[in-house]
Amino acid sequence: MAAIIFKWFLLLLLLPGGGPGIDKAMHPVYLSVTEIEHNKAEKLLEVSCKIYTDDFEKTLRMHYTDKIDLMNTAAKKAMTPLINDYLQKHLWMAVDDKRVQLRFIDYELQDEGIVCFLQAESITTLKKLKVFNNLLYEYKEQQMGIIHAIVNGNRKSTRLNNPDANALFEF
Repeated sequence: MAAIIFKWFLLLLLLPGGGPGIDKAMHPVYLSVTEIEHNKAEKLLEVSCKIYTDDFEKTLRMHYTDKIDLMNTAAKKAMTPLINDYLQKHLWMAVDDKRVQLRFIDYELQDEGIVCFLQAESITTLKKLKVFNNLLYEYKEQQMGIIHAIVNGNRKSTRLNNPDANALFEF
């Protein structure tokens, strides 16, 4: 129940005109949250993406003929390559104008969502981070992506509304 309340609360806060008096006929929020953190000590760019499971499953079904069931832990081995393939096509980054290779690490179930973990190696410094993110844009026109970038403890955030898919962070 708390997760449903949280989803509606996000809707009120994130949509233009949100807050008291919002039209009661509005649809639920379609949202992904991507957090990117530069781990300077290990020279890594650590990435996590949280996506609502039902929306993600419907999107994957649009692209793949395999049976999609992200909630079934027994199917994880079969789902992993599909998730990786989708993420590689819909999420990429460039550090200081050089595109980095994101390596898929794993995914896990968390509440009503799937959290996917990726990383890029050999990132010694980071002054400029370009992010392309159009996760689930083909599923819902209302899809939005929240991106948090953390470098040297400095956190910056932005919101991308479909069809906008590019973000730039400078540190």
